[in-house]
Amino acid sequence: MTSLWIRVALPLGFAILSIAIAIIGQLQGMPPPLSTALGVFSVAGMALMWREISSRVKGENRTLSSLLSQYFAVKVVGWLGKRQRAKLEADTLNVKQVQEDTLLGRLRKNTNTCYGRQYGFSSIKDSDGFRARHPVTTYEQYRDLITRIAAGEEKVIIAEKPLILAMTSGTSGASAMLLSTKDTNNEFFLQGVAVCLDAMRRAFPASESLQRTTKFFYTPTFRQSEAGIPIGPNSSTPASSRHMLNLYTTPAPAFEVPSEKDTLYLHLLFALKDPSVGTLESNFASTVFYAFSALQQRWQELVEDIERGKISDALDLEPEVRARLEALMKPDPGRAAQLRAHFQEGFRGIAKRLWPCLHLVLAVDSGSNQIYGEMLRENYCQGLPFYSPFYAATEGLIGVNLWPEEPSRRYLLCPRSMFCEFLPESSLDEEQPHTLLMGEVKEGHSYELVITNASGLFRYRIGDIVKVVGFHNQCPIVEFQYRRGQMLSVRGEKVSEMLFLGALKKAIAQWPGAHLVDYCCAESGILGDSIGGSDPHYQVFVELKGVRNLTEEQRYKLDVCLQQDSAVYKSFRIKGSIGPMRVQLVAEGAFKELRKQMMAFSSTSANTFKMHRVLRRKEYADFLLGKTVS
Repeated sequence: MTSLWIRVALPLGFAILSIAIAIIGQLQGMPPPLSTALGVFSVAGMALMWREISSRVKGENRTLSSLLSQYFAVKVVGWLGKRQRAKLEADTLNVKQVQEDTLLGRLRKNTNTCYGRQYGFSSIKDSDGFRARHPVTTYEQYRDLITRIAAGEEKVIIAEKPLILAMTSGTSGASAMLLSTKDTNNEFFLQGVAVCLDAMRRAFPASESLQRTTKFFYTPTFRQSEAGIPIGPNSSTPASSRHMLNLYTTPAPAFEVPSEKDTLYLHLLFALKDPSVGTLESNFASTVFYAFSALQQRWQELVEDIERGKISDALDLEPEVRARLEALMKPDPGRAAQLRAHFQEGFRGIAKRLWPCLHLVLAVDSGSNQIYGEMLRENYCQGLPFYSPFYAATEGLIGVNLWPEEPSRRYLLCPRSMFCEFLPESSLDEEQPHTLLMGEVKEGHSYELVITNASGLFRYRIGDIVKVVGFHNQCPIVEFQYRRGQMLSVRGEKVSEMLFLGALKKAIAQWPGAHLVDYCCAESGILGDSIGGSDPHYQVFVELKGVRNLTEEQRYKLDVCLQQDSAVYKSFRIKGSIGPMRVQLVAEGAFKELRKQMMAFSSTSANTFKMHRVLRRKEYADFLLGKTVS
């Protein structure tokens, strides 16, 4: 630690002193008392800043510029986070008015669009008038309008030109193309990122130290619409984060590598080189899980690269990119020996051994990512806290998690981000149902969210079912329950993702030695002749560690567990209207291959991909049938 202080803190001190001397030089023309006082204050201020930075420095080979940029970024975002948190707290005390203002602001901005004129936005005075005039909508209402925008027509739905045409992840059907605007991005940063960083700072003070973060994200492929508007994912990308790349362990040239597999290798390589990594970050816990799975497979190759100071020839890199990356490498047999010893101990709790200063995993681990968060906590990231910061979608920011240390993932709805309506779970099948507002929902009840956002969606059913679990002042706090399109229903029984996963976990707990890696289901109707004739049933595909075969008794245990948890499913099983589940154990790596197929089909980026828990395409189910080992 002493040598590190000498290498980083002393040069930094001399640099700050040089700046102070230069400032004093500029003060020479002032009256002596004033210039002396200002000079003393400048030197004192610089000295205090130097002292604070040097006390926070973690990690070797940090340049002065990267330390200063990280220091000021932490200070600025810290100030901004406090300010935005105070605004949010004030908004939660006056939710009804804030929601009205948010809605009317959206309508006024888009009054002179084709859509705004069609629905008479100019004459709408309040939310009651809006709901009376404008119907509840689904994506079909916008499909042709967005096609016109993609072709170059202006002021169709929104007054401004979209920044990108954002593709959804397609978990509940085909991918949809939505608009993303400057307002959407600003809201996400100010009301989401800044507020969550403030919550993170309060819960995990170590996050303010000057440590690098390993962020697992990738450069997505964008295509152009007829009018030249980029089409692709609306998520954090290396390009959108280009001014912050020096805060991450992965160097900028790595993001020029088109292959996700090779970029992941480089993420891991440069993270392993730095023993002082402070945070592991990604959009979703699944991405972090896949990264550790790759680490477990390729650790020997990675350690050899660190030992030699070279990058494996197995990576398909352009010569110029390889040269720039290898210029950042040098042989490090000492670190390689440390790593080799850690890996040979096994992979349970490996993250904390590789990076002793690691204090947080920052990734969404609710919804379809819940199982990946659980597997990380049980295995690779044992003993580390996780923070699931946002509830967000391609449509924009929905909620923020102000309680990072709590095990349940609860999100406070952001009243200025979207105008929210709530469709009671009992009314989901109605075409034009009556909706409730924020002040009308009840704790303990579940609702589908209906949103009006900043980028051209009005009274739009996003398909997410949430449960109101409390209130923060007047503002609802919700837990994500399931996606409407990810519901199992062969006879109208409606088994949600959360309900099925609970039954699956109970069953696996009764299968000796079994550990869940991944799973999905298909309704028998989409499989047709692939499985032969039988009563409607669920086809369940599971990838497990620790077992190579499942007995018929074990398979049937899952059916029993679901019957115990769902009275409706049980009644259909007793009557014989639904047949017993068919449980297929698939080969190791089957879901990793399925993930690639799904991303290729839907043009989804690795940054935004979510595993489909209910398969709606026959070819996906057929693929897994072909991977069945038991």
